[in-house]
Amino acid sequence: MEHGGPEPLPAAAHQAETDDRTALVGKPKNKGGNGDLASAGFNIINSIIGSGIIDYSIILLIKGGNLSSTNTYQELVRKTYGLVGYLVLSTLQFLYPFIAMISYNIITGDTLTKVFQRIPGVEPDNVLTDRHFIILLTTIVFTLPLSLYRDIAKLGKVSLISLILTIVILIIVMVRTVTLSPQVPKSENAWAFAKPNAVQAIGVMSFAFICNHNSFLIYGSLREPTLKNWSRVTHVSVSLAVVISVMFAACGYMTFTGYTEGDIFENYCRGDNLATFGRFCYGVTVILTFPLECFVTREVIANVFFHGNLSTVFHIVVTVVIIAVATGVSLVYDCLGMVLELNGVLSATPLVFIIPTACYLRLSKERWNHSDSLISCLILAAGVLVMTVGFVLTVLHPQECSHGKEMFYCFPSNDSFPNSTLPP
Repeated sequence: MEHGGPEPLPAAAHQAETDDRTALVGKPKNKGGNGDLASAGFNIINSIIGSGIIDYSIILLIKGGNLSSTNTYQELVRKTYGLVGYLVLSTLQFLYPFIAMISYNIITGDTLTKVFQRIPGVEPDNVLTDRHFIILLTTIVFTLPLSLYRDIAKLGKVSLISLILTIVILIIVMVRTVTLSPQVPKSENAWAFAKPNAVQAIGVMSFAFICNHNSFLIYGSLREPTLKNWSRVTHVSVSLAVVISVMFAACGYMTFTGYTEGDIFENYCRGDNLATFGRFCYGVTVILTFPLECFVTREVIANVFFHGNLSTVFHIVVTVVIIAVATGVSLVYDCLGMVLELNGVLSATPLVFIIPTACYLRLSKERWNHSDSLISCLILAAGVLVMTVGFVLTVLHPQECSHGKEMFYCFPSNDSFPNSTLPP
């Protein structure tokens, strides 16, 4: 099930304009970024709205950077595991946000076309109901210009807007849980706990909730990049994200049980006016989250091929190429569930559970029975298990995709839903 703010979605540490943000982990006296705690908080919330708890992993990542005197995820892994580790991480860091960008475009196309269908006078054959046109339009008008920024701190206000809209969407989902849930038949064994595909769900949660990929990036945007300030931002941001995510998950599943789609707004009937407004907010939220992932993919390319620095021309060229390829893939592939599952188990899980803990365990001088060491070992083992089992289950039991189809309970044979007009 997709959360109300996808959050996005969501991959690498961004260090654009390194001369303007030279603060190293563990060296708070150096010059930091231009962002305050609030902006950093809004960025991190926007990056990890989803399901799961990775607070501890985020802090371990920064601790690892402190121990190794590095200020990017890539530098941390390279210093800890050499060139091979660096290349593996760089590949994962690129794939995670890149695939996230594809999923965000899929959501935008699915969601906004249904919004425009509700506008009087817009016929089914209108260009505004074509998902390809909508994806291209939003890319050119919104996501590309926002992605061309060089300083992530400038996205703080954008992320705040996204967070506010996410709360609005949550309220809509909660209202529909009360008014719509009684009219949607429950699936078989709807309330059975921990079915075999639960591991796949963990992978999706990892995809939705990850922010390790841009933790250093947001950390470096703080005016005072200290571990104390970072812990404060992390605890508050992740706690709020957890509350929002659990409420989304609970309300969504209570309403649709086993019929829940990868994109929850695919479950609501097209004639549902309240859900239509929710779709609009959802689409805007996804569009505003997209640039965070583009920042990270661009930074991976900059670090691997351009020694961490991009001239203005290359900054524009690389950004346009990344977005063009992601948009092209999203135009020809439209099944969100499989995208989330594979990205979760193959990219997000190593970035969240495996690599940060492996780096910390190798760098730390603490005794094996120290709390940080013990918890790190548990997280590492869980990550390996989720990645292995999750991939096997995703391949053997892929999620079905019913993209663009009206759900069976939306037809006239069913009772009319509150505040909705069922399709003829």
